[in-house]
Amino acid sequence: MLKQFLSVMSRYLGPYRKYLAWSVVLNFVSQWLNVFSFVLLIPILNILFKIDTTVYEYKEWTWSTLSKDLVVNNAYAWVQELINTHGAFLTLVIMGVALIVMTGLKTTGYFASSAIMVPLRTGVVRDIRTAVYNKVMKLPLSFFSEERKGDIIARMSADVQAVEMSIANSVDMLIRQPIAILVCFVTLFAVSWQLTLFVLVVAPVAGWFMGIVGRKLKRQSESVQRQWGSIMAQLDETLGGLRIIKAFIAEKKMEKRFLQINNSYRKDMNAMVIRQGAAHPMSEFLGTIILTVVLWFGGALILNDSNLIDASTFIFYMVILYSVINPLKEFSRAAYQIPQGLASMDRIDFILKAHNPIKEPENPQPMTAFEKEIELRDVSFSYTEGKDVLKHINLTVPKGKTIALVGQSGSGKSTLVDLIPRFHDVKKGEVLIDGKNIKCLRISDLRSIIGNVNQEAILFNDTFYNNITFGVENASMEQVIEAAKIANAHDFIMETEKGYDTMIGDRGGRLSGGQRQRISIARAILKNPPILILDEATSALDTESERLVQEALERLMKSRTTIAIAHRLSTIRNADVIHVLYEGEIVESGQHDELIAKGGYYKRLYDMQQL
Repeated sequence: MLKQFLSVMSRYLGPYRKYLAWSVVLNFVSQWLNVFSFVLLIPILNILFKIDTTVYEYKEWTWSTLSKDLVVNNAYAWVQELINTHGAFLTLVIMGVALIVMTGLKTTGYFASSAIMVPLRTGVVRDIRTAVYNKVMKLPLSFFSEERKGDIIARMSADVQAVEMSIANSVDMLIRQPIAILVCFVTLFAVSWQLTLFVLVVAPVAGWFMGIVGRKLKRQSESVQRQWGSIMAQLDETLGGLRIIKAFIAEKKMEKRFLQINNSYRKDMNAMVIRQGAAHPMSEFLGTIILTVVLWFGGALILNDSNLIDASTFIFYMVILYSVINPLKEFSRAAYQIPQGLASMDRIDFILKAHNPIKEPENPQPMTAFEKEIELRDVSFSYTEGKDVLKHINLTVPKGKTIALVGQSGSGKSTLVDLIPRFHDVKKGEVLIDGKNIKCLRISDLRSIIGNVNQEAILFNDTFYNNITFGVENASMEQVIEAAKIANAHDFIMETEKGYDTMIGDRGGRLSGGQRQRISIARAILKNPPILILDEATSALDTESERLVQEALERLMKSRTTIAIAHRLSTIRNADVIHVLYEGEIVESGQHDELIAKGGYYKRLYDMQQL
C-alpha cells in the first residue's frame, strides 16, 4: 500500500518539492523544541519534590569530550547555581518561563509546518483534476459511448475529492508523524536504551492490528466509490430523460430504482465509516496498553533500586513515550485514510491511463488549405471486433461538390462522416484529403478545415455571442451578426432581453429546436470551413423551422465541399451525388433522378416517404 501511495505522489509532487523541504525542516525544529521543553520537567520536578540531593559541579568541556552525561551534569550544576543564587522559587519561575517560551516556539513551528503544506495539498488535487479533464478532452468518442457519463462525473468529482481528503491530507501526516516518532525514539534511546528496546518488542503487535483493518478499508472504499458512480449515473439519466419519465408516468419506477442504489451506497458507507471510526479508539487502547506495560517494567526497575533510571528521568521518559502515542495515532489514521484515497485514485487512473488509439503523428505533414478532394479508400470500421459497421467503402468527394448519404438507421452513415475528422480511426483502408492520409496530419489542422452541424444542436450554457464564436478566436461583433443573419438567427436573437449577451440556458434549453439549430449553423458559418458535414440537420424540426434552417444551410453550403446525411430525401434532391448505404455498404450511387429511375433501394425509400 505504501509503495502504491509513493508511486501516486511521485507523479504529482515534482513542482512542490520546495514545500516538502521546508515542511521537513520546520517539523524537525518543532519536534526537537518539543523534546527540549519536556527536558525542563526534570529539574522542575527535582526542585519541587527535592528528589535529587546530589551536589553537581560544572566541568570544562571540549567538542572531543562532549557526552550526554557531561551535558546532563553541567545542566544540573547550572540549575543548582540558580537555586543557590536566587532561591528555589525564583529558579522555578525561570524554568517555567523557559518552558512557556519553548512551547511557544514549538507550536509556532508546528503551525508553520502545516501552513507550508497547504499549497502542496491544494496544488496536487488541482493537478489531478486538471489531468483528468485534459485526458477527457483527448479521449475518442468511443470511450464515452462505452462508459456512463454519471460515473465519469463521479470519478472527476467525488473520487478527486476523496483523494484530497485522504491522500493529500495524509502527506502532511506522513512527514510530521515519522519525524516526531524518530525524534522521540532518539530521545528515548538517549534516556534509556534498555527500556526503549522493550518498547520496540511490544509496539509491532499494535501495527499488525492496524494493517489488517486498513486492507479491509480499501476494499470497502472501492465499493463505496462504485456505488457513488452509480448514483451519479442514475441522476444524469433522470435529468436527461425527465420529459419521458413524466410522460410515461414512470416516477415511481425511477424512485424505486434510485432508492435501491441509494440504500446499497448507504450500506457500504456505514461499514466503511464504522471501520474508519474504529481507528482512533483502537490506537488509543493499544497505546494505553503499551504505556501500562512500560510503566510496570520501569516501575519495577525503580522499586528494585535499579541504577538504570531514576524516578524524575523515568517520568520524563514516560512523557516522551506518551508523546510518541499521538504521532502513532495520527500515523494510524493516515493508514486508514490512504486506502480510501488509493481506491479513488484507481478509479481516476481508469480515465488517466485509458488507451487513446487516436495518436498525433510524430512528423505531421502540413495542411494549410483544402485543394482537391476527400477520398475514402477501401475503408472498413468496427466498434467491436468481428462486427463491421462499414465494409469496403470507396468514396470520393471533389472540392466544391455536395454529396449525400442516405439509408436506414444503423447503416453506418454517421460513423462514416465521423471518420473524416478522426473522431474514430479506420480499422482497414485509409481516409485521404488532397492525397494525404489524415493519420499523417496534425489533428488540430485537420479539424480546423471541417465544420459540423449535427442533428442535435450542441450548445453551452452561455450567451448567444459566446456560442456562435465557440472555437473562433477574436471574432468581431460585426462578423457574429453577419453569421447570425445568414443563419436566419439574428431576428430572434435581437428579440431577447439582452440580444447577443442573453444566456440561452443549459444546452440551449430556453430556445426552440429550430432556434438551436440556427445558432449551430451560425457557429459553422463564422468558422468558415472549406469542408462541411451535415448530420441530419433538419430531421427533428417542424415545417416552418425546417424551411428557415434549410435556407440557412443552402447559404452555408455555397462554395463549400459538403457531406450531408439526410433522412428526409427532399432536402438532398439537388446533391451532386447521392450514396445509398445498406448494412455498412454503398449499394447505390447517383443523382436523385437517376436513382429513382433505377427503381432500387433509394426508390423504395423515396416511395415510403411520399406515402
